[in-house]
Amino acid sequence: MPADLLIVLAMGFLLGSIPFPYLLTRRWGVDLRVVGSGNVGATNVLRVSSPMTAATVLALDASKGTLAVWLADALTRQQPLVVCAGLAAIAGHVYPPWLGFRGGKGMATSAGVFAVLAPAATACATLLFLTLILLTRFVSLGSVGALLALPPLTAWFGASRAVLVGACLATALVVFRHRGNLQRLWTRTERRLGQRP
Repeated sequence: MPADLLIVLAMGFLLGSIPFPYLLTRRWGVDLRVVGSGNVGATNVLRVSSPMTAATVLALDASKGTLAVWLADALTRQQPLVVCAGLAAIAGHVYPPWLGFRGGKGMATSAGVFAVLAPAATACATLLFLTLILLTRFVSLGSVGALLALPPLTAWFGASRAVLVGACLATALVVFRHRGNLQRLWTRTERRLGQRP
């Protein structure tokens, strides 16, 4: 078990740490860390690049979480280890060593992880995410609202204890990474979707 745990944690973290937003925008001489919000994520890509690039980044970031879960399941067939791999992928996305541990906020990668672990709960959380953005045009509010809803939704749909704990941990990390956004929402200085820097 300890060896399997180390393997899935390393695999998940390395997958999650691939900085797709940075790599795709860097091709055009854009460093996401110093433009827009400074965040290495799809929302900042949308601010400084094209919707197509942002959509590509979103899909790639989600796929990192999905792939980490699939590979861990194929290797171990043990759900607690699969959940650990997913959490490691989220952590890798948030703290990639290649970028000085300054990554994205984990929303897309979390969606990729829990789309496999808790599909019904993730679908409902995604609907809430989209609804909040449609009503307010604040991506950060949609992200935080959706992640806060994920743990009770996983419990509602009868997910295992391992998945429920994983949802709680993912929520804690993603909400923590949005603490600056929450402060700006409170002071009414947060940028809305589509608003340029």
